[in-house]
Order: sequence, then structure tokens, then C-alpha cells
Amino acid sequence: MFLLNGNRLPEGTAFTDANGNQYPANWLNLSTEEEKNAVGITWAVDPVRADDRFYWDGDVNNPKDLVGLKSNFIAQVKDTAGKLLSQTDWVIIRKAERGVEVPAEVALKRTQIVTEANRLETDINSSTTVEALIEVLNTQNWGN
Repeated sequence: MFLLNGNRLPEGTAFTDANGNQYPANWLNLSTEEEKNAVGITWAVDPVRADDRFYWDGDVNNPKDLVGLKSNFIAQVKDTAGKLLSQTDWVIIRKAERGVEVPAEVALKRTQIVTEANRLETDINSSTTVEALIEVLNTQNWGN
């Protein structure tokens, strides 16, 4: 992004410099680097916005409440596990009602889902910072 006196200059917008000189909307696109430097215009990389799920206003220096985040993400983990398990609940009900064996691959898949949910819940609860929580959540592996 272009900056003039620390303020962002949007491309395609007319502007006025500190000396009162006016520039047309296409000036940034048509001017050379030397011309921009002469006016005091600099280039800066756009800052990366922090994830709003974890930080207020995308500001990495303004994290949300860790206790609340943990509670929300544990609820999401349980919801995800429940939805994944619900796809094969009928197999478990069939076993309970009619004694039809649960296929080994279904039993294994359900065990993996429960194991992953338990691991995530433990690791989420063990997180001591928002950054650590993000790392835990980035390791989710539901085996889809």
C-alpha cells in the first residue's frame, strides 16, 4: 500500500500532499518511483489481519478471552464429533436392537473420532495462550 505522511493512499483516488499540491486519481498508477519519493510517498506491505475468531478487530495484540475461546472450541469439537458419529449411529442401533455385528471398519472409524475429540478437548484445555490454542486447532485430524 502507498503511504503519505503515515496515511494510506488508496489507488484510484485523488489526494493532496502536505504542501497543498493536488494530484489526480490516476497519479499513483502513472508516476515513477522517483516521483513518488519526491512527494514523500512510500510503499509498505499491507499488514496481515489476525484471525477474527481469536483476536478483536484483527489485531494480534488484542486477543479474545482464552477461557471463552476454549469453551467455544470444545463445543465445536463435540459438535463435529457428534455429527461424524451420527453417520454410523444406525449401525450401533442395529447391533443393540437386532444383534447384527458392527463392521470392523465402522468400529475403527468411530473409535478414531472419539479419540480425536478427546485429544482435542484435552489439548484445548491445556492451552495457556491464544497462540497455543490456534496451534492445537490447526492439528485437527478427523480422518475425512
